[in-house]
Amino acid sequence: MSPEIIKHLEFIQHVITRMNTNSFQLKGWSIVIVSAILAIYASTKNSYFFLAAVLPTLMFWFLDSYYLNQERKFRGLYNDVAGVTEVPKEIKPFEMRPDLYMDGKYSYWSAFFSVTILKMYLTMIATLVGIFLYFEFYLNICIIKGV
Repeated sequence: MSPEIIKHLEFIQHVITRMNTNSFQLKGWSIVIVSAILAIYASTKNSYFFLAAVLPTLMFWFLDSYYLNQERKFRGLYNDVAGVTEVPKEIKPFEMRPDLYMDGKYSYWSAFFSVTILKMYLTMIATLVGIFLYFEFYLNICIIKGV
C-alpha cells in the first residue's frame, strides 16, 4: 500500500474517531440534562417534568443518529480506500466523499433505528413516560380510593 493511501486512511480514521467521540459525548449530555430535569421534579413534585424530559431525549436521539450515520459513511469510505469491499467505489487520493454512501446501512433511518441507539433512547423515553403515568394515574387513583 502506498504512503498516500496510508495517510488517506489515517485522515479518514481521525474523522471516524471524532464522530464516535461526539456520539459518546451526546449520550453523556443526554443523561445529564434528563437528570437535571428530574432534579427539578424532585423539588417541585410536578410529574409533568417527566414528560418535559422526553423532548431533550428525542433531540439527542436525532443528533446521535446523525453522528452514527456520518461515522458509518466514513467507515464505508475507509473500506473503499483500503480496498476491502467487493465492489469499491472509485475514490481519488485524499478525497473525502461521504455523499457517495446514501442507501441501505448508510441511510439516516438505519442509524436512527440501530440497536445501540434504540436501546438507550427508547429505554429512557419509555421509563420517563412510564414513571409519569404511574405518578399521574396510579397514585391519583390510590389517593381517590383512600388506599
